[in-house]
Amino acid sequence: MFRHAIVLIGGLGLFGTASAGMGVLAASPEPITTVETDDAAPSEGGAGDTGPDLESLSADPKQWPMATRDYANQRFSELDQITIDNVDELQVAWTFSLGTIRGQEAAPLVIDNVLYVVGPYPNRVFALDATTGELKWIYAPKPNPAAVGVACCDVVNRGLAYNNGKIFLNTLDAHTVAIDAATGKEIWYTKLGEINKGETITMAPMVARGKVFVGNSGGEMGVRGWLTALDENTGDIVWRAYSTGPDEDVLIGEDFEPFYDWMKGEDLGVSSWPPGHWENGGGTVWGWLSYDPELNLIFYGTANPGPWNSNQRPGDNLWTTTIFARDADSGAAKWAYVVNPHDLWDYDEINEKLSFLIWRLTGSLVKRSCILAAMASCM
Repeated sequence: MFRHAIVLIGGLGLFGTASAGMGVLAASPEPITTVETDDAAPSEGGAGDTGPDLESLSADPKQWPMATRDYANQRFSELDQITIDNVDELQVAWTFSLGTIRGQEAAPLVIDNVLYVVGPYPNRVFALDATTGELKWIYAPKPNPAAVGVACCDVVNRGLAYNNGKIFLNTLDAHTVAIDAATGKEIWYTKLGEINKGETITMAPMVARGKVFVGNSGGEMGVRGWLTALDENTGDIVWRAYSTGPDEDVLIGEDFEPFYDWMKGEDLGVSSWPPGHWENGGGTVWGWLSYDPELNLIFYGTANPGPWNSNQRPGDNLWTTTIFARDADSGAAKWAYVVNPHDLWDYDEINEKLSFLIWRLTGSLVKRSCILAAMASCM
């Protein structure tokens, strides 16, 4: 047995300090459960409701329950067994191939010593014993092969999500799936986009307040960006907020309070575009989401406007390359900050928004919730 371990994904490798002679461990000779989808109607929710929840898992440093580990997107682990003094003792404990040579961008989840990892298209999900590498089950969806020709930037997948005994997966052909974490069986399967319109999904979902939050890809293909919330137990769509278009579609209401006056006004997601261009104006949500449980707000950024040729879209092109804060329950926009109006350089603003607390001394000590955004525009 080893005491210290670090996981690397490409294929998949687990490295640990161990006694001499530790090498690659063979997969278990026991039959492996492989669950494949078919073209039947989406299955109904209800299974997979037993298991630890995100709140308790996030408090345990031995768990990695979401792609960024926690809602703050800090990707920080309190584990301290691997140090600068023993890192040179790491050696291979086991390896596992994901069966594809395409780009691998998904870090694994670790829940109660089970490691869950998803590969690029065709988006198979593998559950493995984190100590031995024993394969417990495989979930094999059947995404539409036409999605490969639509994806702009390789057929990657950026990770899974977990809550209450369920694994959540986004497939390249714009579906979201809930899987029983114990068995690998499908619980529900929901179509969110149309690959015939250029929509794909590559981002890692996030779960909060009983909802699964998913955004689309395809800003280079003339799509209209959105963030969608699905019911965690049924897969039903609860709300969808578009990145362009009238306030009704962007979920901008009376309580929307951007800081700058020029971002205030009615239907700016229409008037800041040439007539009709907002309908395929990009602003996709293919990156990372963060969540503040105390404020019940989701923070995320929208991607580049479309088309890339900026001469075809005079105007500020709202609400692309924008940071949004939204109510998790209703999707209502609380504030927004447009980072690159009329983006010329495909900057996107989808990078992690790290949430944290600061204390200011202004006569008295004041606690303030903040987010930190690292932007491609060097801000």
